Amino acid sequence: MSSHVSPIREPLIQGNKSYHDITVDLVSPTERPPGPAWIVGFIISLTLLAFGLFCIAWTVWHGIGTWNLNRTIGWGWDITNFVWWIGIGHAGTLISAILLLFRQKWRTGVNRAAEAMTIFAVICAALFPGIHVGRAWVVFYFFPYPNTRGPLWPNFNSPLLWDLFAISTYFTVSLLFWYAGLVPDFATVRDRAKGLRRKIYNVLSFGWTGSAKHWQRWESLCLILAGIATPLVLSVHTIVSFDFATSVIPGWHTTIFPPYFVAGAIFSGFAMVLTLMIITRKLFNLQNYITVGHIESMNKVILVTGTIVGVAYLTELFIAWYSGYVYEQFAFFNRAAGPYWWSYFGMMFCNVISPQIFWVRKFRRSIAITFFVSIVINIGMWFERFVIIATTLARDYLPSSWSYYSPTWVEMGIFAGTIGIFFTLYLLFARVAPVVAIAEVKSILKSAGDQYTGPDAHKHHGHGANKHGAATTIKSSLESDSHNPGISAASAAPLASTLTSKESAVAEEPIVKDDSPKIKSSTGVDDLRRIEGIGPKIAEILNNGGITTFSQLASTDASQVKALLDAAGSRFRTHDPGTWGEQAALARDGRWDELKDLQDRLDGGKYV
Repeated sequence: MSSHVSPIREPLIQGNKSYHDITVDLVSPTERPPGPAWIVGFIISLTLLAFGLFCIAWTVWHGIGTWNLNRTIGWGWDITNFVWWIGIGHAGTLISAILLLFRQKWRTGVNRAAEAMTIFAVICAALFPGIHVGRAWVVFYFFPYPNTRGPLWPNFNSPLLWDLFAISTYFTVSLLFWYAGLVPDFATVRDRAKGLRRKIYNVLSFGWTGSAKHWQRWESLCLILAGIATPLVLSVHTIVSFDFATSVIPGWHTTIFPPYFVAGAIFSGFAMVLTLMIITRKLFNLQNYITVGHIESMNKVILVTGTIVGVAYLTELFIAWYSGYVYEQFAFFNRAAGPYWWSYFGMMFCNVISPQIFWVRKFRRSIAITFFVSIVINIGMWFERFVIIATTLARDYLPSSWSYYSPTWVEMGIFAGTIGIFFTLYLLFARVAPVVAIAEVKSILKSAGDQYTGPDAHKHHGHGANKHGAATTIKSSLESDSHNPGISAASAAPLASTLTSKESAVAEEPIVKDDSPKIKSSTGVDDLRRIEGIGPKIAEILNNGGITTFSQLASTDASQVKALLDAAGSRFRTHDPGTWGEQAALARDGRWDELKDLQDRLDGGKYV
């Protein structure tokens, strides 16, 4: 049984898309040559990456002395950037796991890029601890394994070692989750590819055929990984916060750090996702799939988490005052009135004040304002990590050891290099894989497409009122037919769609017959892809079998069509041609309105 969809709910897929349209729109960026904007961005990213690698090599060759660390401030830009990147990578698991478990449909437009962002951000973060040890060639000392180094053994009481396990686990689960979601989409790309490219994507898709069993196992795997990943959303940044909270340094030794860090990580992660998605939707023309509705939903999460972070800031100040502990009070007084006052007030403005603009719906739905605020928030979250680390360490219990920290060009270069790594990997990813999950977008088409819900639902369902006109091409519902989520037995419940009350009223209206002749190509062969369930490859199979017109398809028994599909290979055996003759008869007679009504009641060319 399908769930009721409110007729006033904003659609998440716009443009009156069919299954075939979704495939073409989302796969085409991986097929066509890159545009000028992509090339410029890639060159800039590669330049930053190259400079970063040079700075890393400079550090390894000359030592940590190339950084401006000293006896007072042993952590500077390195750990600041490490925590910042980990925070950015936090939202990917949130969108992928928690929103999946809660069945939030708006995640489908942004989850793929968010998952990729998680992987790339964790890679960038992992660079800093490895470099910070000074002797990067013995970084394997981190790992607890049997050795002959005597007493030299990892300290299991240290949160730094907990970090190693937490982040490596988080990275592994996130990588599995990301790749599992890509498998059906790699099969989609494979079925449109030729030659060597097809072979590569066949390997990447693990021989996916789109059978009901494959979909069942795929959905089970995604749910299991979501269940495993959900605790990681809380645990990873909690353990990162223990790097500070388990110390005895005033300003760090506080129990509010775990929830404070988790909320801040989600806050900064969502901001970076927004930055990426706004760029991506413009770069690849994906406005119909990453809609203003998606952006507004993410802005609501940013508003909530930003408010939580603001409450945490005020709670810190209150507890420092209420404790009566003079050293704790001085730590927070020093942040606001000391030599780093500019970073503290920058943090407060960027993280607490700027998100409050999203209380206004007009601003929540503004692309330009959202893009600007998302960048401001990530600047503010970097300031927060800098304030926590550098400001606290700069002035400790002994005034004679007080110091001031500012980064060297090497430290800034390494940070710029990680930004280059991040965007280089993301741009390459966008060229080899769909940046929006094709299978998941298809799964919500009949409950979140603008022809089924929202203010234009009646218009798109009405006779002859869609954007292409009454007698336009009824596009195929499937592109490659071997990977449509509509054929999944396991997906039947969430994917099934029944007529809403508005659609029922339309269906009961008297049908005015359209006597316009059927449209043929210049060769006199009908476009069989107008039949829901027939994509380009199945159309080619039918043409090769002597079925080239609607009339021939209507007069051919379904068992004969099934025999043609079975002979074409195992990947076509899952398709049911039971309704194709009925659809073809309507197309043969030019009864386009009736055909449209019939296809609205079908799912993947089958009755549901």
